[in-house]
Amino acid sequence: MNKAVFLDRDGIINKKVPVKDWVKNVDELVYLPKVKEVINMIKRKGYLVIITSNQSGINRGIIKKENIEKINEKLKKDLDVDAIYYCPHLPDENCGCRKPKTGLIEKAVKDFNIDIKNSWFIGDNDYDMIAGKSAGCKTLMVDGNIGISQIENVLKVV
Repeated sequence: MNKAVFLDRDGIINKKVPVKDWVKNVDELVYLPKVKEVINMIKRKGYLVIITSNQSGINRGIIKKENIEKINEKLKKDLDVDAIYYCPHLPDENCGCRKPKTGLIEKAVKDFNIDIKNSWFIGDNDYDMIAGKSAGCKTLMVDGNIGISQIENVLKVV
C-alpha cells in the first residue's frame, strides 16, 4: 500500500486570495515560497502528494472548469504532484466530495491504494482537519500563506 500527504491547495500550495475570490486562471496562481522544495521533501520520504480542493467557484459561474484543469496541469507539471481532486459543488448542494466530507480522499485512496492510517492531511482550516480526521489520516493544521514552512519542520521529524 502507498502512503500519501494530502494537501489543501489555496493557502498551502499557492497564495490564498481574499475571501469571496478565487484563483480563476493560471496567471493568478502564485506559489508560496519553498513549496517545491517541501513537496520534493515529501516525495523523498516516500509519500504520494495529492491535492484536494473545494472549488465552488465553478458552480458559482466564477471559474470555468477548463481554467481549473489548466491550473491543475500547471501544478502537476511544476510541482511533481501525483494527483489533484477537486469539488465544484456549492455548500448547499450537499455532495459527498466537498470538504469537510471525505469523498475526495476516498477516491484517492481507491485510485492509489493508499494506507490512510499512515497518511497525512495538511490544510489551513477546520474543514480540512475534519475531512482528514474523518478519513482516518493524521492531520496538521498550518497557517494559511505561511504554512509551508510549518510543513517542512514537521517533515524533518516524520
